Amino acid sequence: MRIFITNPMDPARLNRRRFLFFSAVFVLTSLATWFVADLYWRDAAGLTGLEIALLVLFAPLFAHISVGFCTAFVGFYVINRGGDSSRITASLPSDGKPSLASTAVVMPIFNEDVSRVFEGLRVVFKSVQQTEGADHFDFFILSDSNEPNRWIREEVAWAELCKQVGGFGKIFYRKRRQAINKKAGNVADFLRRWGRNYRYMVVLDADSIMTGEALVRLVSMMEANPSTGIIQTAPRIVRGESLYSRLQAFANRLYSPLFLAGLNYWQQHEGNYWGHNAILRVQPFMDHCALPDLPGNEPFGGRILSHDFVEAALMRKAGWAVWLAHDLEGSYEEGPPTLIESAKRDRRWCQGNLQHAWLLTARGFRPANRFHLLMGIMAYVSSPLWLLFLLLSTLEMVNKSALGNQEALGSADTTSLFGYSVAVPEALTLFFLTMLLLFLPKFVSVVVMLGRPAEVVLYGGRGRLVASAVLESAGSMLLAPVNMFFNTKFVIFTLLGQGVGWVAQKRAADVDGTDWREAIITHGFHTVFGLFWGVSSLILIPAYFAWLSFVLAGLVCSIPLSIFLSKVGFGRRARELGIFLTPEETSAPADLELLERNLAECYRHLPPFEPLRADYGIMQAVLDPYINAMHVALLRQRRPSAGAREWFATLQARLLREGPGRFTTKEKMALLLDPQSMIRLHRELWRLPSESLADWWRLAMRQYNVLAAVPTTALYR
Repeated sequence: MRIFITNPMDPARLNRRRFLFFSAVFVLTSLATWFVADLYWRDAAGLTGLEIALLVLFAPLFAHISVGFCTAFVGFYVINRGGDSSRITASLPSDGKPSLASTAVVMPIFNEDVSRVFEGLRVVFKSVQQTEGADHFDFFILSDSNEPNRWIREEVAWAELCKQVGGFGKIFYRKRRQAINKKAGNVADFLRRWGRNYRYMVVLDADSIMTGEALVRLVSMMEANPSTGIIQTAPRIVRGESLYSRLQAFANRLYSPLFLAGLNYWQQHEGNYWGHNAILRVQPFMDHCALPDLPGNEPFGGRILSHDFVEAALMRKAGWAVWLAHDLEGSYEEGPPTLIESAKRDRRWCQGNLQHAWLLTARGFRPANRFHLLMGIMAYVSSPLWLLFLLLSTLEMVNKSALGNQEALGSADTTSLFGYSVAVPEALTLFFLTMLLLFLPKFVSVVVMLGRPAEVVLYGGRGRLVASAVLESAGSMLLAPVNMFFNTKFVIFTLLGQGVGWVAQKRAADVDGTDWREAIITHGFHTVFGLFWGVSSLILIPAYFAWLSFVLAGLVCSIPLSIFLSKVGFGRRARELGIFLTPEETSAPADLELLERNLAECYRHLPPFEPLRADYGIMQAVLDPYINAMHVALLRQRRPSAGAREWFATLQARLLREGPGRFTTKEKMALLLDPQSMIRLHRELWRLPSESLADWWRLAMRQYNVLAAVPTTALYR
């Protein structure tokens, strides 16, 4: 027996859900805004221009946090009643026999840790092989790496993996000649060449892990729902070593179920796509999800950087459903190891999300997708708005102090809030309402988990769970103003026309963490600004300083806080104490355990001989007959012009005579991309007398047999 959700929820029922949800957001925002307006009015017997500006800022900011609160509240309602009957996972066959079809599992990569990529792929491949539907899956590594060493390492690691798991004909590697349009262009290029061979495509990030069972269930859900174009899973953050990444993983694991259930409640078949750990129906994706170029030049125009939200909107515009499989197990990813690395990732996301402002009024987009785009924009724009709101509030307090209201501001029965002297009960009412919206979802998540004895053990027990939640809340309060300043800077830079480059993400934590120099350069302005703001407030308006202290503490302490959270040693110590434990640590899935064992084996080996390490990849591609032949076979054949052939001949002679040390990356990549050059270099290296070769090559040939004895994947960290 099968259950099909081929049609979306009854529109009247879905409209009722959305009406209740957005009505709750509107009521909360209206009450809070009215309350603040009433305080302003009573304080000054009328609204000044600055007061109106503060109200204009306050309303959308409070609405933003109200959306999060109402989403979690609805999620609690859904979970408390046993789950939502209208969810995509309910369409799985009740007899347990999946219906499958041809599926490509694609992993776009760019200058990634080669061992992590291919050991992760090994785990996913083996997990799929243990299912009944292994024959329906093919795997593709889609490389845009532009470092010569890393490119050759990827090829060698691919060949070794295929030999070890019998993956030839099932695991494929492709290196693009030109990395056009980043990740979106990489996937688009794959679809143009091979997309018509597959009904579905599962997109993974370089740090993604998905179990074979999860992949089979995704395909089975797509087969059961022929009107569905995308199913997005909710990946859990795993393998965190630093204190920062462990804190993020704990928050993701404990709090996200409420928010995800709430999202599914009101968005239903009009969900969003997050760019990875998701399955897509290939043909409609190819037909309808080509990304348009935005008006103007980058960073605000040009090619769309954050492609996933737009692709979901285009899929819905064409009439295909987009679902969030929020309760599907077996989907994992890794988070950034430090606060600074997280900010670097947010810099790219900020530019991409701000580009979506062009699309808010795009013709044919559904209201739900416009709301997704708007919330993505607000995720970053809210930071400069909050900062402006706080600065204007401080300015108003200074004005009131200058007018002789300092005595009233410091009296026993009044306090200052948002720039005004108000009665303590009224100020506390609004303050606690704001804190309620921010922290009640976390409190409810803890209460829900405490009511599940079998699951709370996986968090280290009741005491450790509560302690971890309290520490996470304190940490998030300290980090919030730092992230506010980061995002404000990113928004301003984007609006001023400063784009962001495409760089590889740093996914693994250094043992030593963030050094003092990097922390001071990154957070120095935060600290100086926080000190200036705090000292000025303390001198001019002491009564307001207490309210600002929540913001100032994170800014002033940002340098040591960033260093402290980046330390792997502190992260390991927290784990020993049972702080920030997650079920994926205390009861690790078999696939994650296998990944840890494989990576430990890879990383324990010695690196290549140091004088050769910088260009070890090009050494292999020229020197080793097997690797040279494999590399040439993977290249696309072409016929350069006579002038280009002469230039290549000059490069070849230089490389053999001087070694690769004086070559630029561009020159190395040019040689590696030319099959005739690689064939000739290999032949000439073994044919020429040693005195005709650079010392580097003579050393390479002496060391080659020693290095060849080391397992290849162990050399590719």
